[in-house]
Amino acid sequence: MSTGYWSELLERLDRKAERMTALIGDKSPHFAGGDGKYDNSSTDWWTSGFWPGLLWVMHDMTGKALYKEAAWKWDQELEQWFTKETRLHHDVGFQFLATAVIKYQLTGDADSRRRGITAANYLASRFNPAGQFIRAWNGDRIGWAIVDCMMNISLLFWASRETKDPRYKQIAIRHAETTMEHGIREDGSAKHIICFDPESGAYIENLSGQGDAADSAWSRGTAWALHGFANTYRNTGDARFLNAAKRIAHFFIASLPEDHVPYWDFRLESFEGQPRDSSAAAIAASGLIEIADAVPAKEKQVYLGAAERILQSLDKHYAAWDQPDHEAILLHGTGSKPSDFCVDGSLIYGDYYFVEAAAKLNGWKHRMY
Repeated sequence: MSTGYWSELLERLDRKAERMTALIGDKSPHFAGGDGKYDNSSTDWWTSGFWPGLLWVMHDMTGKALYKEAAWKWDQELEQWFTKETRLHHDVGFQFLATAVIKYQLTGDADSRRRGITAANYLASRFNPAGQFIRAWNGDRIGWAIVDCMMNISLLFWASRETKDPRYKQIAIRHAETTMEHGIREDGSAKHIICFDPESGAYIENLSGQGDAADSAWSRGTAWALHGFANTYRNTGDARFLNAAKRIAHFFIASLPEDHVPYWDFRLESFEGQPRDSSAAAIAASGLIEIADAVPAKEKQVYLGAAERILQSLDKHYAAWDQPDHEAILLHGTGSKPSDFCVDGSLIYGDYYFVEAAAKLNGWKHRMY
């Protein structure tokens, strides 16, 4: 597809993001239902980094001050949760890569660097040495790890580079190795929750989590794994992680329906009446571009072509371009179908990864991993 298509998409995203900035205001958006209005989540909720992350990417791609001004406060807002009762957990990578880290990269702000390293310390503190994994969530689930965390470990790689301390990187690599061994099946499908004995570190079982069943293939979890292993290769140069990303990508691409946007799970008894997940499509597309950048030229089009087909379908069939008062970009995202939570609406992380992928196809240089 021509570069002109992607530059025109970025121009449309710029116009849309300007409207979103005015409509969303100071909200911390997560989900928008049929009314097209994003909710306002607490800023310790795991999705709180994606809206400011979208703003920072748009600022970087356009140079417009309005995006920078709207994004500036968010890492300071998130920092408060390190000193009070909080729901912060393994997803501090999502929250601080898209706020403090990119802000520091683009502006050199010293406080943002400090906040990013504080978040990396918090994430590293969740590492279980016996099981070689980063603990997911809070409460009594002390032996659980989840595939989503493959995206968060990029924060640790950044902290290692920034501080010259290899311990962050070592933790990230150990977690990736554990996920690769126990969380990715031979066919490239991903498990959501993998459980260990927290004392001995022995692997016990996997649980369904947000997928249909323990042996199913939750599409967004597969997308997290695809993108996360691609990021891990980018940070390490270790071919094991690139090969894992490619294996997952092959499963993802082969499992897509005709319009290239997945249902919420790839292994349902019937897809009739089941919701799609546009966020899984956007996450995977961005990860596929990472893989395309990493492989030899003769392989590149396998992954880049798949990413472009996904993004074109999202653009043509899943975006709210013709709804000027709609606060989101993508429609038909699914948060958690098993718990009937945020189903068939707009998800801020779907919007973020759609923008991220479009930025990559337009030469974005300041990737956060």
